[in-house]
Amino acid sequence: MSDTAPDSLIPYDEIVQEALRAVVGRVLTQVERGGGELPGAHHFYITFKTGAPGVSVPTHLRERFPDEMTIVLQNKFWDLGVGEDSFTVSLSFNQIPAKLVVPYSAITAFVDPAVDFGLQFQAMAGGSSPEPHENAENDSPDSEEQGQAHGVDGADDGSNVVTVDFGRKK
Repeated sequence: MSDTAPDSLIPYDEIVQEALRAVVGRVLTQVERGGGELPGAHHFYITFKTGAPGVSVPTHLRERFPDEMTIVLQNKFWDLGVGEDSFTVSLSFNQIPAKLVVPYSAITAFVDPAVDFGLQFQAMAGGSSPEPHENAENDSPDSEEQGQAHGVDGADDGSNVVTVDFGRKK
């Protein structure tokens, strides 16, 4: 009898990742149905791979964030549209409006700091860890307003961050 687990013919890690990404879509759908208004103090940090298939960001943002960027949905966003596989949102970066299209498969982290909730996802491309990235500097009159991007560090502060990593055998 062997101490090693057999290779699974069922891609459990992919199934769980897809299900957890659906949580993001469901939350954004509730915001969309509420007229684009976030309830209470809720606000979202969403980190995604800018080069992932289906991501659409203006060229100047893709040049500045060639690998990954974090956006914040709080007070100043508009035109939130939620689809089955992606969402669209308009934000202002250095007082320049930009419409973003983000497939759920491109998301690497979703955090709602108002309630210490977070999800982190395995990178979809190549299975490697995300490279360090600069935070997006969306326009904001003060640091509490939406549009300012922040890192998603500090996940080990006792908050409710769910990380799923099945450590696929190769």
